[in-house]
Amino acid sequence: QLQLVESGGGLVQPGGSLRLSCEVSGVDLNNHAIGWFRQAPGKERETISCIAGNGGSISDYADSVKGRFTVSKVNAKKTVYLQMNSLKPEDAATYYCAARGSWGCRRAYNEYVFWGQGTQVTVST
Repeated sequence: QLQLVESGGGLVQPGGSLRLSCEVSGVDLNNHAIGWFRQAPGKERETISCIAGNGGSISDYADSVKGRFTVSKVNAKKTVYLQMNSLKPEDAATYYCAARGSWGCRRAYNEYVFWGQGTQVTVST
């Protein structure tokens, strides 16, 4: 059974950085695309970025984080990362990673079948 566990969230000041981790168990990362998403209270879930299984190509979807957030993975560790730099108060949200049933990325969050529990990011002074 595929399981995902996020970690690395917390409180950071504006302009600071965090690296979120998504540990994936039960499957080979080469066979599944992993996406990062976020949802703030009262807002819709937003697709941030995705890293494909086969080959690891990256698809960036959220214009608001381009140039600041970077997704990567280490297959041997079965871990996908989201490096977040130059954080802004509007980046505060619960961040989720999720896996598709196949290796290609998609923008729509309902294309992702398996979800982690989420990790909270707060950006504040």
